[in-house]
Amino acid sequence: MTRFLVRLVINAVALWLTTIIVAQGVSVVPFEPGDTPQLVLTYLLVALVFGIVNSLLGNLIRIVAFPLYILTLGLISLVVNGLLLMLVAWLTVPLGFGLEIDGFGWGVLGALVLGLLSWAIGIVLRPIIGHQRA
Repeated sequence: MTRFLVRLVINAVALWLTTIIVAQGVSVVPFEPGDTPQLVLTYLLVALVFGIVNSLLGNLIRIVAFPLYILTLGLISLVVNGLLLMLVAWLTVPLGFGLEIDGFGWGVLGALVLGLLSWAIGIVLRPIIGHQRA
């Protein structure tokens, strides 16, 4: 359970940094503008939705499209991750908050930046996370 919460926070921080880096095309709309606790909660909820979508649908797509991954030397993963990020936006925006993406290109770029940041933050925190697992 602790590992899940740490991954959720890592993804939320990576999402926050992604919205700063790719500010023109990827943004998060909070419950109420200007309220920091609700903005943090929004990032956590969007990270939770992205984690669920990525673990359920993303893994299924990776299994089914395995030949395409081999054929494109893994570059199809950029498209798949961009589409998964756009799916999260599609799921969260009707709720009145959540992720907003301005187009497919921004979705791919946002997914690339999000993946790199999540990986980098995970590497930095690995010694801390590793001690909690033991």
